[in-house]
Amino acid sequence: MVSNVHGYRLSYVVSLLLPDAWAVMEKRRYSSAAANSTVMSFGASKKDVSGTIMKVGSPIAGPLFMKDFACSQVHWKRGFSSDSGLPPHQEIGMPSLSPTMTEGNIARWLKKEGDKISTGEVLCEVETDKATVEMECMEEGYLAKILKGDGSKEIKLGEVIAITVEDEEDIAKFKDYNPSASGSGATSANEASAPTPPASHKEEVEKPASLPEPKISKPSAAPDGDRAFASPLARKLAEDHNVPLSSIKGTGPDGHIVKADIEDYLASRGKEAPATKPVTKDTSAPALDYVDIPHSQIRKVTASRLLFSKQTIPHYYLTVDTCVDKLMGLRSQLNSIQETSGGKRISVNDLVIKAAALALRKVPQCNSSWTDNYIRQYNNVNINVAVQTDNGLYVPVIRDADKKGLSKIGDEVKNLAQKARENSLKPEDYEGGTFTVSNLGGPFGIKQFCAIINPPQSGILAIGSAEKRVIPGSGPDDFKSASFMSVTLSCDHRVIDGAIGAEWLKAFKGYIENPESMLL
Repeated sequence: MVSNVHGYRLSYVVSLLLPDAWAVMEKRRYSSAAANSTVMSFGASKKDVSGTIMKVGSPIAGPLFMKDFACSQVHWKRGFSSDSGLPPHQEIGMPSLSPTMTEGNIARWLKKEGDKISTGEVLCEVETDKATVEMECMEEGYLAKILKGDGSKEIKLGEVIAITVEDEEDIAKFKDYNPSASGSGATSANEASAPTPPASHKEEVEKPASLPEPKISKPSAAPDGDRAFASPLARKLAEDHNVPLSSIKGTGPDGHIVKADIEDYLASRGKEAPATKPVTKDTSAPALDYVDIPHSQIRKVTASRLLFSKQTIPHYYLTVDTCVDKLMGLRSQLNSIQETSGGKRISVNDLVIKAAALALRKVPQCNSSWTDNYIRQYNNVNINVAVQTDNGLYVPVIRDADKKGLSKIGDEVKNLAQKARENSLKPEDYEGGTFTVSNLGGPFGIKQFCAIINPPQSGILAIGSAEKRVIPGSGPDDFKSASFMSVTLSCDHRVIDGAIGAEWLKAFKGYIENPESMLL
């Protein structure tokens, strides 16, 4: 037994170092094992299990991977032929394509059953909790069976979504394949072959009786004697409706007639309701007309994360008004230069992102995250930008925003926003942010709002719209107008004290009201 175990471990090492030699070895070993109907497992002793498909699972490799993502996240098992008649095949499981993913949806398959697949070809698109990701093939073969078709929802990690085979002639053998059947074949066979013990007389006696029929009092002969026993309330109700007590069979203790017996009798006779219950008109509101919209993956994850944020992070809010006249003037000058050189226009939001990044560099305490053992302060200033799409809310990230020019920031924001609307963001497009900016002012004209912190960050800046206001001039009777924009900073009080949050807003306001300083 020990020598067998060591042999299997040696085979496992050979499989890692010499995959071609391993392919020959495993075919020979499993063809001989099929005659004995046994299951063999690496690093374990041989155990007789008749009628079971042989599988060898490897957690460190797989035929599929996401672009720019580790292929070790893909769940798969390799099956070997046995007396069940199934040829060698691979079960492809739902992979983990983001750190917070627990389940996924199949957006669409780009390959059909029976198609030949080659290394690097895209098999399907998986909708994760963050974006829609392409899954590529790393091995050649044939797609024998698709178990989760287009639009399949809420597929748990590791759940089998497809079967691949090496030989084209093996495709037909998986037409009616069911992954659960292969794992329970032996159990089902053993249960079916086991004789059913004869039922004892005692078991027949103790079988539960069928459910009793609804209790409805029906006219019946009175019990022995002329006297009918009834409760005072039942007698009063019978008199009010001219019901002879001799026609009622009591269901109370010792056959006594109770109020419910009279009411059941009246209901069965078609009489109106008892006089003790006033008749009222049905004043219920008409039924609502509605449509149930299924949750998308991004909607469910957004709801979960924001609920977690509000329940666990002690939010507080700081609001300040900033004059944006100089900012708008500088933007006009820069856009004139951009138009002359053929560049893209710079938006107010691009300037806000730059100002927020520089303020974080000046007040690094706000560029931090809370943990149970320490506060982690980041050296990189990566700004997430909230983007609303038809699928939900996305927050792509501008990395090292404090070191980039306005034109570069503007280009990245536009490209990432377009990818978010197309649901094609990759993990590197939205992971690793240290602070978030949400702007509802320019697009929607919202004057001021308080945003929810995006964990594990400790701050988020809410940008309102700019509006003209009349302000005092230099003289007592002198007035002038200026444009002001309201901004609100949401802070995690565990990380950012009130004075630190105020210091950050002061720095941000300085960059907005003196935008030339951002260019230094």
